[in-house]
Amino acid sequence: MHAAVIVFPGSNCDRDLAVAFERASGRKTTMVWHKDSMLPDGLDVIGIPGGFSFGDYLRCGAIAARSPVVRAVAEFANRGGIVFGVCNGFQVLIEAGLLPGALMRNSTLKFVCRDVHLRTETTASPFTGAFAPGEVWRVPVAHHDGAYIADPETLATLRGEGRIAFTYCTPDGAPGDNPNGSTADIAGVLGRNRRVLGMMPHPERLADPALGGIDGAKLFESLASSLASAPV
Repeated sequence: MHAAVIVFPGSNCDRDLAVAFERASGRKTTMVWHKDSMLPDGLDVIGIPGGFSFGDYLRCGAIAARSPVVRAVAEFANRGGIVFGVCNGFQVLIEAGLLPGALMRNSTLKFVCRDVHLRTETTASPFTGAFAPGEVWRVPVAHHDGAYIADPETLATLRGEGRIAFTYCTPDGAPGDNPNGSTADIAGVLGRNRRVLGMMPHPERLADPALGGIDGAKLFESLASSLASAPV
């Protein structure tokens, strides 16, 4: 698995994401600057990290989504490439039109930074194939504008097409413990071809025993396994 991580001014989870990719793949991650207009050859996965791209000015992710490299990321995604956006990366993917819905201010109007639990709603994607249906796992969140908002039509489409990847839940998998007020407890959604995922929680922050747990590692292992078994 050859992964790349896009770096913007204000990214602060880029190295964490790169390390998570490297641990799962055994291959060095390529770092790509936001002003680059072309991507390296032979990429399998592009990660868009968390942080505060361009200081979150104007609207979270809005300026980053107009960077030259994001046009190349969109072309990569439209050709069937795998793209993974975490937190601010999720905001960038929505602002770039690669995922539906919007990310708004948390319902508490406060920054939230704590562990939450997620329920795996689909295993039919490169990101979730290693999970069991309905599997509950622990992962950190750290955001101020993380409430995923979808109108009734968009929500019906996401549900009908099985494109809700993860929802916030209690430790026993029951609905609830929503940290930001997102629609239908949604924590992560898939694109139309199921090869683009955006999520607010940070699996890369819980992917090594030294970080206090390895629940998040399963997502990266799922990507590596999916690519290893893909037809050549």
